[in-house]
Amino acid sequence: MAAPRQEVNTLPLAPILRQSLLAAGFRTVADLYGVGPVDLSAELGIGPDDALLILKVADVHKTSGLLGAKSAHELYEKELAARKIITFCGDLDGMLGGGVATGQITEFCGVPAVGKTQLGIQLAVDVQIPAAFGGLGASAVYIDTEGSFMVERVVEITDACIRHLRKLGNNGIAAQKDAASQLSRDQMLANIHYFRVRDYTEQVKLIVIDSIAFHFRQDFQDMAQRTRVLVEMAQKLVHLAEEKDLAVVLMNHVTTKVLDNNRGSKLVPALGDSWAHAATSRIILFWQEQTRNAFLYKSPWLPAKTAEYHITADGVRGRRAHKRQRADTAAA
Repeated sequence: MAAPRQEVNTLPLAPILRQSLLAAGFRTVADLYGVGPVDLSAELGIGPDDALLILKVADVHKTSGLLGAKSAHELYEKELAARKIITFCGDLDGMLGGGVATGQITEFCGVPAVGKTQLGIQLAVDVQIPAAFGGLGASAVYIDTEGSFMVERVVEITDACIRHLRKLGNNGIAAQKDAASQLSRDQMLANIHYFRVRDYTEQVKLIVIDSIAFHFRQDFQDMAQRTRVLVEMAQKLVHLAEEKDLAVVLMNHVTTKVLDNNRGSKLVPALGDSWAHAATSRIILFWQEQTRNAFLYKSPWLPAKTAEYHITADGVRGRRAHKRQRADTAAA
């Protein structure tokens, strides 16, 4: 165990982590007593894994265990420390425990035109919200397999996000006003790295794959090989999400499944049962009486829940914002 008076700049940590501790005012190991990974992660602006590493090296919680293993407490603290990317739909964010979490895979499944690509674009913009507003201030990779990425729509959603943050900044604290004033359309567009099935990692906190099913709906005669490729891809995505503490968001189609005993058919997420275990969370998007809804079908810690969302001129919004926009339009 590190001595309470040991200076943090002597701990066996990466230089950038030692510098972050010193910049935040931590001088000795004793200064870390009583600080949890959630607070440390937020204060230093680092990922939950790095925060846990610092506390483990300093041994301020006197943890012990098998070499290379993580305790249930550490996993729980990591989950609490996971940062969230909001969607600008309050009901949907609430259903997801605050937004799309980093360090895991979130899958949105739904029929065409239900808003999967709109959600992907919205998240690619929102991951850039500055830390002064509780955002990640990071960039995004958008992997488009179907040609559905619309740059004009990205511009509209970006402009709406900037307007919203500047409005909040004018009514908020000085740090928010300053952060909002530095936002620009050109910079936010530059922070969305668009690819056709390629990758990129540095300073990225969001990867959107739209859609995950496209290349698996054809050209696979050997179903066993298809399953192996899917499993390998899922493992790599999980490793990437956990290793880099970023959010991986997958857009998936739905397909018709014929039920046994002549019970008809139903719509289910594409890629079959083996793929169903790939995502940490799975959200089913569907229409109900001309209204878009999201159902949290799978989550390791959140209860099943349905949230209404809307696609507006400004992007993805909740019910109240949608009604307010309609009222403003009617008044105009």
